[in-house]
Amino acid sequence: MAQRLQEIRDKLGKALRDPSKPWTPLLDKAERSGVDRVYIFVGGLALVGLWLVFGFAAQLVCNSVGFLYPAYMSVHAIESHKKDDDTKWLTYWVVFALFSVIEYFADLIVGWFPLYWLIKCVFMVWLMIPSDFNGSLAIYNKIVRPYFLKHHNTIDETLNKVKEQVNKVTEKSD
Repeated sequence: MAQRLQEIRDKLGKALRDPSKPWTPLLDKAERSGVDRVYIFVGGLALVGLWLVFGFAAQLVCNSVGFLYPAYMSVHAIESHKKDDDTKWLTYWVVFALFSVIEYFADLIVGWFPLYWLIKCVFMVWLMIPSDFNGSLAIYNKIVRPYFLKHHNTIDETLNKVKEQVNKVTEKSD
């Protein structure tokens, strides 16, 4: 068990030193305090976790976690010439949007659930983690894609009819 924890700590330390990531310069400065960046990171996670449970504006903190890093990485994906990162972040945004719509209708339930913002934040992190266990890919492949493949012809036909009606209306008004 101790060996496994050391492996995780080493992997985390390596990831936190990756020069291509936006957090590396911030952790470089924080590490000047003499505290290892892994401990700074874990302490930051604990602070955010406590804030999401007890703090003011937990919704803002949670939604910032679910938006800022993915938005930053999406811009990087747009600017790169690789297709894989585009697909990954487009998948994230599809699942993020689906969850946001579901969350809107479940708003009454959210108020009754004290750990909601912490659990949602963990869920958002799961959606974006760069591994084979990526949540957005799992949800897309198991839920969104099968539903889309089953119904996309009907949806396309309906959208085309709506588009034709809008074109007719706008032509009459000219």
